[in-house]
Amino acid sequence: ECQSQGVRSCGECLAAGPHCAWCTEEVRALENTFLGQHIWERCDTAEALLRRGCPSDRLEDPRGSAVLLKNRKITFHPKEQRHRAHHRQVTQLQPQSVLLHLRPGEPQTFELKFKRVEDYPIDLYYLMDLSFSMEDDLPNVKKLGTDLMEEMRNITSDFRMGFGAFVDKTVMPYISTPWPCAPPFTYHHVLSLTANGSLFTELVGGQRISGNLDSPEGGLDALMQATVCEEQIGWRNVTRLLVFSTDAGLHFAGDGKLGGIVLPNDGKCHLHDNVYSRGNSQDYPSVAHIAEKLREKNVQIIFAVTEDVTHLHVLPKCAVGTLSNNSHNILQIIVEAYNALTSEVVMENSKLPPGFHISYVSHCKDHKLRDGEQGRRCSDISIGDEVSFNVSITAPPCATSSHRPSRVIIKPQGYSEEVEVLLSPICGCSCQKDKVPHSPSCSHGNGTLECGACRCKEGRVGTFCECNQVESGEAVDSYLCHRDNASEQCSGHGQCVCGKCVCDKSSKKPNQAYYGQYCECSDFNCDQYQGLQCGGQGRCVCGVCECLPGFSGRACECPLSVESCLSHDGQVCAGRGVCHCGTCICQDPRYQGPTCDLCPSCPSVCTVHRECILCRAFSQSLNPKECETRCAHLNLTVVGQAALLALVPPSAGLHRCMELDTEGCRVHFLLRAGQKEGSVHIHVALERECPSGPNVVLITAVASASVVVLGVAFLLLWKLLTSIHDRREFARFQRELEKRDNPIYRSAITTTVNPKYKEQ
Repeated sequence: ECQSQGVRSCGECLAAGPHCAWCTEEVRALENTFLGQHIWERCDTAEALLRRGCPSDRLEDPRGSAVLLKNRKITFHPKEQRHRAHHRQVTQLQPQSVLLHLRPGEPQTFELKFKRVEDYPIDLYYLMDLSFSMEDDLPNVKKLGTDLMEEMRNITSDFRMGFGAFVDKTVMPYISTPWPCAPPFTYHHVLSLTANGSLFTELVGGQRISGNLDSPEGGLDALMQATVCEEQIGWRNVTRLLVFSTDAGLHFAGDGKLGGIVLPNDGKCHLHDNVYSRGNSQDYPSVAHIAEKLREKNVQIIFAVTEDVTHLHVLPKCAVGTLSNNSHNILQIIVEAYNALTSEVVMENSKLPPGFHISYVSHCKDHKLRDGEQGRRCSDISIGDEVSFNVSITAPPCATSSHRPSRVIIKPQGYSEEVEVLLSPICGCSCQKDKVPHSPSCSHGNGTLECGACRCKEGRVGTFCECNQVESGEAVDSYLCHRDNASEQCSGHGQCVCGKCVCDKSSKKPNQAYYGQYCECSDFNCDQYQGLQCGGQGRCVCGVCECLPGFSGRACECPLSVESCLSHDGQVCAGRGVCHCGTCICQDPRYQGPTCDLCPSCPSVCTVHRECILCRAFSQSLNPKECETRCAHLNLTVVGQAALLALVPPSAGLHRCMELDTEGCRVHFLLRAGQKEGSVHIHVALERECPSGPNVVLITAVASASVVVLGVAFLLLWKLLTSIHDRREFARFQRELEKRDNPIYRSAITTTVNPKYKEQ
């Protein structure tokens, strides 16, 4: 990082990175210094320069710092202290002023504390819509003064309130004056902030409803004037609340064109005789303009609006309450909104100078660390709670325009207290003021000695300005810097200066350099093994690995020891191969593995000796003559129970075996190779685990019972099906009996009517 940018001075070194330092030790031409041959080798980390021999008092490594210029402590008992003259000012934010000395790229952090103190003063201004639709709300607002004063005494003993009203611009097509309403107005400031609740009730009681034509009101005009007219309203440097009450939407910037008003709102105070005088000449302000002024003046908004327009009233650091039809719940809205606004603190800062970066980490009541945007805020803060923020600021690389200190303001949204942060970038070296022009150390005055290095005059080159660039011809330099008719100067790894090769450092690894008369050597271009140069078992010297004792090969990859080739029995490759470079080469193709002791196709050692054990211990498998011939090498020991074999502790070369005999019984034995070649020691248990025969009686009984049960089940099923069928047939027969309409039935009675009967 420090040397990859080709720095040429102390200032450039410090700008290369926050960890870079410069060594100011003077170079002497006839001494072998720590430096090497390049000026930029003076620039490195402080640890690296000290390791290479730079005296600690010659290091130029300025570090950043944070200095608290004003650090007044947070007020703990303001209610008791406010009566004392020297404790009238209440402090919720600490510190108040900080000076940051910033090294480019190195963040500086300071702690900012905020505490919501008890009995903090409050100013509240009530801004009400007096259009005709708010007629039923005005009586409840008239009673608000005394009730609100009593309620706010539970929160603070220093509470003031004021009142203002608005309708809309007094030009067509915005207004009308229905009888018996008061004439319309844009904004009227009625009462400046006061602690007299009775005066509030009296003046608000004299207000009359006015009217307008369209539904949106001119509330933003009034909101702008109530915010920026600090002197007329009487705002103090305390908590500022503005209650905005309406049942309609708002006119925004651009709506003034309907009345022929095109001049933008200038965001300044224009109250004359407590009436807004520019309402008919300036357009409505925009929402962004209002938000900027609210943030600038530290005013927090409480929107008390009806439910159908709550979505139209959203600004930063505001609360929205749903107003009832006649505003009877206005007191509840104000108290709840105040608690919601003051229970959250959000840090904001002014615009940073170009290239600077700021970050926040919050320490809130839940003791969880949050960063990013969440690091700016803490919620659910009660009176007496203290929270803190770690603020980190990082400066960009130095530029000419950024050498002078700049200023940043940090403050909680909606609060008047702020922290002033002065930013002072570190862009120079203290050694530069001690430079020596025409220094004898620079080839008899051919350069300026600055921070220990020579800055040569025009036409002079070299570490000490010892070479005249005109006199040193290209042909001479070329001849002296080529090795054995090579085409490249200095092997392509350096520059030819005054007929000598000045070797470069590796572009990929700045801490590693080329060396040699022609820069032909390096200690980082040797063969690698397993990703390590010289396998980690040697050192690279001029491109060739010098291996440590016990290793060989081009990359020191071949250990001379056979320890890695020893099998469990201590033999090299289990006697089935040769050890080469620490790896077994198996000569028997059936065997494999690191030590040639694995044979997937070979029978196990237990299976190999099965037949001999069965014939020697149980007279099975082999005939006696064959058993005597093939199994004479076995040293057989017989024990009674298999449990005795389990008591033998495990050891190297011991095999625990279990095999089946000719009768299907399990035979347990232990097998160990003897000291003589081919001999085997075996301990076999006479107790065998034979499977029990089948229980004929039980099997017969179960089979017979199964047949009987199945037969009975089939009979019951047949009976059930037959009964169901009979019932269905009987039911059908009964239904047919009930039907008496026989198609072939003829009645035996014949009725004859005499047509002449009535005539007679």
